[in-house]
Amino acid sequence: MVYRELSEEESGDLARRILFEDNHLLVINKRVGEIVQGDKTGDEPLSETLKAFIAQRDGKPGHVFMGVPHRLDRPVSGLAVFAKTSKCLERLNAMFRDGEVHKFYWALTCARPEPAEGELQHWLYRNEKQNKSYAYDHERNGTKLARLRYKVLRDTDRYHLVEVELLTGRHHQIRCQLSTIGCPIKGDLKYGAPRSNPDGGISLHARRITFLHPVKKEELTIEAPVDWIQLQ
Repeated sequence: MVYRELSEEESGDLARRILFEDNHLLVINKRVGEIVQGDKTGDEPLSETLKAFIAQRDGKPGHVFMGVPHRLDRPVSGLAVFAKTSKCLERLNAMFRDGEVHKFYWALTCARPEPAEGELQHWLYRNEKQNKSYAYDHERNGTKLARLRYKVLRDTDRYHLVEVELLTGRHHQIRCQLSTIGCPIKGDLKYGAPRSNPDGGISLHARRITFLHPVKKEELTIEAPVDWIQLQ
């Protein structure tokens, strides 16, 4: 297998953004605009870039495995987890599915949630054509239960820093549920924000995960730095 050659600048950037790596898994701080896995755009996903990076860094001949146990939306930044072996991928898939990976996000919202701390429960319907989810307060045909906990961490005159603990993993769940209570995420035009962000992303960041290492069975907590914490 021949992978493309990365520039020294690109390799250095990837190396600096890797938050955890061992023989089994790799966690990187994804940027806005990067895609985790290939899609219809044809743009190179992080999974393929990381294969090239490891092949080049380690002088590894042949195929590099880089499995994707979960996904972050393109306009979202933060923790992206990859499996470096098929055995690890199988175990991580089960852990994400069974809620054994505890996921925390930071969001800048355009309005302050009231009360300042609580739990949201909705039934979400995914519209494939629109690539958008809709929330209902009761079960309907085609909906899935969505639950999250939230807490306001900080306020400014314009925005509010909210920490979200994701209890289920639904399509656009955080974006849809916060918008439903009148608190769209900064830059998220699809879900009601008044204007876009300059980088085309939204102010939603996968901040922290805690889980048992799928092979070593040791507890891991990994945190991703965020560059818009100034609440601009």
